[in-house]
Amino acid sequence: MLTADFARLPMRPGAVILDAGCGTGRHACEAYRWNGVGVVAVDMNLDDLRKATYTLYSMDDDGAGKGSFWGTSVADITALPFEDDFFDVVLCSEVLEHIPDNRGAIRELVRVLKPGKDMVVTVPRYFPEKICWLLSEEYHNEPGGHIRIYKRKELLALLEEAGLVYCHREYRHALHSPYWWLKCLVGHRRDDSRVVNSYRRFLEWDIVKRPPLTKTVDKLLNPLISKSVVYYLKKN
Repeated sequence: MLTADFARLPMRPGAVILDAGCGTGRHACEAYRWNGVGVVAVDMNLDDLRKATYTLYSMDDDGAGKGSFWGTSVADITALPFEDDFFDVVLCSEVLEHIPDNRGAIRELVRVLKPGKDMVVTVPRYFPEKICWLLSEEYHNEPGGHIRIYKRKELLALLEEAGLVYCHREYRHALHSPYWWLKCLVGHRRDDSRVVNSYRRFLEWDIVKRPPLTKTVDKLLNPLISKSVVYYLKKN
């Protein structure tokens, strides 16, 4: 499931992309499908990073990877091990809500991005996320969980303060919000809820099949209850 729209980005041969906080590599692997694009993926979670690395290796083996190169590394987003002005695109998806020093993280993301180039930042949307917090204390109090909910003006102020120019905003994954509300209602770590498991299977089916009906419903609901908000920006 992709949150960022790569069609909005300059995915040209020779471009080098950073997926900062890559998790299991959903965006890094999608970027590696673009012809001639270099991909660097970093995360602090070694288990997730191993999964991303395995998928990228597999893409090389089956010919799905069209990029020029890829690399993965354990790295702290508040102290990235890269030179200034190095990347053509920096992507940070569903990460900043986890990090105590979010200002430091944003400064680092901007530092390693070339002037005039593109950054994509995605975070949980305020209203759907607030419902999760109200339904479950454990959802946001567990180690490594969400420590803040961003309001639109608050996040944009942080990004612009760091030297970024706002270009565009999108809302994504409305059909996923009810799933997380249900999980928070029954206990977000439970795996024996029939209702939650049935909804998860529906979402997995939808991700694979992408039927026109659910695609339309998701698009109609996104302005109201999208799970994520996506910001497209450029560095001054």
